[in-house]
Amino acid sequence: MKVLRILGIAFAVVLVLVVAGIVALYAFFDGEKVKAQVINTVMEKKQRKLDIPGPLELSVWPDVGIKVGRLTLSEPGGKQEFLALDSARVAVAVMPLLSKQVQVRRVEVDGLHVTLIKRKDGTLNIADLTGGDEKSPKATPEKPQTSGGASEPLHVDIAGIRVARAQVTWRDEKAGSTTTQSNLDLGSGRVQADSGRQSLAVDALSLAANGKTGDDTFDLKLDVPKLSISPEHSSGETVNVSASLKGRERNAAAKLILSGVEGDKNALKIGKLALEADAKSGESTIKARLASPVKSDLAARTVALEKLDGNLEIANPRMPMKQVKIPLAGRLSADLTKQSALADLGTQFDESKIALKLDVAKFSPLALGFAVDVDRLNIDKYLPPKKDEAKKAEKTPEAKPGSGQAGGQPSPKGAGAPAEDKIDLSALKGIDANGTVRIGALQVSRLKLSKLDAKVRVAGGRLDIAPLSLNLYEGTARGNLSVNSAGNLIAVKQDLTGISINPLMKDLAEKDLLEGRGNVALDVTANGDTVTAMKKALGGKAALSLRDGAIKGINLAQTLRDIKGKLGAKQGATQQANAANKTDFSELTATLNIAKGVARNDDLLMKSPFLRVTGAGDIDIGGGQMNYLAKTSVVNTSAGQGGKDLAQLQGLTIPVRVTGPFDALSYKLELADLASEAAKAKLDEKKEELKNKAEDKLKDKLKGLFGK
Repeated sequence: MKVLRILGIAFAVVLVLVVAGIVALYAFFDGEKVKAQVINTVMEKKQRKLDIPGPLELSVWPDVGIKVGRLTLSEPGGKQEFLALDSARVAVAVMPLLSKQVQVRRVEVDGLHVTLIKRKDGTLNIADLTGGDEKSPKATPEKPQTSGGASEPLHVDIAGIRVARAQVTWRDEKAGSTTTQSNLDLGSGRVQADSGRQSLAVDALSLAANGKTGDDTFDLKLDVPKLSISPEHSSGETVNVSASLKGRERNAAAKLILSGVEGDKNALKIGKLALEADAKSGESTIKARLASPVKSDLAARTVALEKLDGNLEIANPRMPMKQVKIPLAGRLSADLTKQSALADLGTQFDESKIALKLDVAKFSPLALGFAVDVDRLNIDKYLPPKKDEAKKAEKTPEAKPGSGQAGGQPSPKGAGAPAEDKIDLSALKGIDANGTVRIGALQVSRLKLSKLDAKVRVAGGRLDIAPLSLNLYEGTARGNLSVNSAGNLIAVKQDLTGISINPLMKDLAEKDLLEGRGNVALDVTANGDTVTAMKKALGGKAALSLRDGAIKGINLAQTLRDIKGKLGAKQGATQQANAANKTDFSELTATLNIAKGVARNDDLLMKSPFLRVTGAGDIDIGGGQMNYLAKTSVVNTSAGQGGKDLAQLQGLTIPVRVTGPFDALSYKLELADLASEAAKAKLDEKKEELKNKAEDKLKDKLKGLFGK
């Protein structure tokens, strides 16, 4: 009982002392006087206006502190607002407070809004607050700087900081750009800083931010257990940075870890930088893993990732390979003073070896140089397969007579046809890049190319590939290609020499219409929001010159033999194209003038041992149709494909009209009046024969008359 009585008395004494201390604090604390002193000091030393409309309040729970409501701080000169906050609480040391001195131990801020400005001359609007006012006069041997004219170093020793619901705005007056970040939360343990010594020490620093960008939400977190920076030595424990982006159609998460941080005022080393990223968009997923040691020259403001190692994984259930893993190795370096960077990277995946060199001459606006070298690349292996056009065509109802819709054509918009994907070239905008691309062997969209060598330039929303040279289908191609995001304009100018036309057409357009080898010249342009729109807007010129080939789908020799018994028919004979049939030729030439997706030809010339074919007509590239009239003449009945059987047709011109969609062409021999033409041709032949006989008789008589 005696012990309890003693403890009770002791507790009562402590309680009385605490209450007395609190009473003394309130008695000695003069909030208005402290507020006035702080406002005057800020104006006197920094020429900034500090406005505290409400009173300063003393609180004793959970520790002794001073609370303030709304507060604003101006830019130097007091004209514009630099900082504002909704409320703040500053924990202070008790004994200095009794002596009417304020020493900060902990800071809590809510609703902070601050604007950081980089002026056109490169100075910052916080230079005077951090002891680094570039505008202050510098000391010289002739005129040493006095203590009164220099900015006093900033000393900070705070047990902890907590900032909630902060907003930071960064404005670059030289670049004319402004960036704002809201919903920032900052917390830390002890913070010690000395701007005079350029030192900083932080315990348990954490930063969190979240918000929205468009329809997506993001989160950002930074954790630094311990960080110490000074001119003599810098070190830190493992730094963790994590970020995530969540949206309706995409999700992404990334984590950055820095370990083994050490250095001094001139150099900083990071034993290992490790980056992990996972992203998903639709059915596609991407995973990236990168790691490298880091070296930085703080004085020269350079940084280098000297041994970069990692991999990139791409997966999509619609890809033929389902998943692709790409290893990555090389080095990166950047010069922040010159705003430049270099990269030398290499990778090998599947059957491809790729070397990439990057030269960034300027960060903003981005000016990029590059060189890409690939030994072989089959892009088709890594793309989702295209939709089965044949099955889609089978499901499309055939056009009814009088409907105005040609059979086999796409249904008009709104009639059940799926909407066509739009071509988006906006990615070209805002890029300034030039470089070279070399690929030993390339397959893309079924086209098989080799020895591709191209010079690439991207600027002003326009892509120019010039010159562009490559080998393809036993021949070569030389020319250029340009793509302009303004109006979705594409221009192609190519001269193909010695090309085998049949495999090219099969791979390019899945059409088996023509055989032969020769030259093709293209100079065409197209524009539109979709592939169909571009086909319908196609314009320009093309020329074709082939030798020793064949037209697939019809055997003109056999067809002409079959029509001998049909001479005089009032209706033409129509037959569908048959892939097993073909008409050989020794030479074929044609030029095309293309406008609004329709190619017009008026000078077709095809030669074979016994036939000559000329023609004219339209090839509707946009509509996928053809309406062409070929005129066939038998010029030799003693050789060729059964030429002796066509003596009756020698000298006649037989019209053959080719019509219909590309996938179902039909050939119609227009036989009306062909019998009369044949009779007329026979009569002309007879007249010529009689004329020749009469001339021979006359010559004989003249010989007898003159005795010769």
